[in-house]
Amino acid sequence: MVETLRRLPATLRALIAPNVRVFLTSHQPELWLFSAIIGLLVSVAAIAFREAIGLTQLLWLGTTEENVASTARQIHWLWILLTPTLGGVLIGWLLHNFLPARRTGGVADVIEANAHGGRNIELKTGIGSAIVSALSLGFGASSGREGPMVHIGATVATSVARRFELQQWAIKTLLACGVASAVSASFNAPIAGVLFAHEVILGHYAKRSFIPIVISSVAGTILSRLWFGDAAAFSIPEYQITSYLEFPAFALLGLVCALVAVCFQFALTGTDYVARSVTIPLWLRPAVGGLMIGIIGIAFPEVLGVGYEATDQALKNQMPLTLLFALLFAKTAATAITLASRFGGGVFSPSLYLGAMAGGAFGLIAANLFPELASSQGLYSILGMGAVAAAVIGAPISTTVIVFELTGGYTLSIALLLTVSISVGINQAVHGRSFFQWQLELRGLRIQDGLHRMVTVNTYVASFMTPLEDGEEAVVDTEDERPSLRADTSLEAALRIFDEGGHTRLPVVDARDDSRIIGWATQVAALRKFNSALVDMSVEEHR
Repeated sequence: MVETLRRLPATLRALIAPNVRVFLTSHQPELWLFSAIIGLLVSVAAIAFREAIGLTQLLWLGTTEENVASTARQIHWLWILLTPTLGGVLIGWLLHNFLPARRTGGVADVIEANAHGGRNIELKTGIGSAIVSALSLGFGASSGREGPMVHIGATVATSVARRFELQQWAIKTLLACGVASAVSASFNAPIAGVLFAHEVILGHYAKRSFIPIVISSVAGTILSRLWFGDAAAFSIPEYQITSYLEFPAFALLGLVCALVAVCFQFALTGTDYVARSVTIPLWLRPAVGGLMIGIIGIAFPEVLGVGYEATDQALKNQMPLTLLFALLFAKTAATAITLASRFGGGVFSPSLYLGAMAGGAFGLIAANLFPELASSQGLYSILGMGAVAAAVIGAPISTTVIVFELTGGYTLSIALLLTVSISVGINQAVHGRSFFQWQLELRGLRIQDGLHRMVTVNTYVASFMTPLEDGEEAVVDTEDERPSLRADTSLEAALRIFDEGGHTRLPVVDARDDSRIIGWATQVAALRKFNSALVDMSVEEHR
């Protein structure tokens, strides 16, 4: 016994020391510090972004608050018509002169950056995109602020990460830290920020990433609450489920919300396709779109801006059935025109808006048919918010939590989970993808196929070829029927060429002169590169 106690310190050191060594050599203490710094910086950027929207509104509405609809009803209709139009002229000029991609950044760009190792987001472009998005929303563009804020968070995070020599998993983690802080600062939803960063951006959960992301989300939330207060985004009455016999109605609401989400996405994609087909100067495109938004806004000022005031009214049973139905169509049209016209903004807030309207309309109809069983219209609006938004952005878990934190309605968890799951499932069956995945498909990226596919698409022959020795020269033998590769040929294409011809070794030719060989690539080296990338992915996702 005495001997055992004497050996205990050495035994504990032997058990603990390797874990501490791994913890320190992987630079996790530094990563925790970086995540806190990023959380605070992103929160400052998010506060500045929201204040910029309010200051832009002040120019024509005379208020910085989010009560856009009620204020717009008190001004002359000509202001509603001209403000988005003239604002569109300014937006078009900014897009043409300051944004290389001729569009603002959003969530899809952050997902793409993560797929490319946490890079490809420049600080200058991110700042320009944020300015354009803030002006767009301030001038009444019908979109959401979450997409631009996520992009801002990723921009700040990558700018910090770029200053240090970090492993790829650490760079991706800091990217997710920026996103988590942006979501939490925007919606006062720290838990949802953590889950959104994992579910939508990283695509997996890992303990060594989880801790920095939580730190960043908490830091962002604290600063945001000090500035804006800690109240939920929507102040709603206490709702409760009247009867368990309502659950079939909740399931049916999930079906209705799925249809709303599918129609909304097709409206966005269809309008974007039409806009791309129309020959019009870039600087004029937002102005034309702004004029159309202004026309809709004259009849329905509830569609202008982020739309939180109208959403809040739906949650409080303050809208009649006819208006709920009308705003479903008006908001869909206004948001589709906004994004197709190259105004800045995201789709999450419009999705919440449409869900609240669809749920409110469903609740009123249910109350008329089954007055003794149906719960309040506002309860159905809450369920609709989560169901439509989750289907559109393809993130059922984080969206559910966001709705909880936005409304404080945790007692509705069972009903919300049922409605959200049915809506997401049906949307996937019909549409096959989220809105962000559709945006990435336009760029040739199919994230839904898995990150292993991204490895083969984004890895090139240059990374595993053997270059010729210095001074060595070689040319393609004209009698050799073997195909050749280029340094920028993707790993996917190279593996297919190796397999289809049964080749084990192929020449790599100059992109400017396909008769000059610059190196050789072997099938073994290509497979080794692929397997190494898969191992790295597995370690990143499980450590």
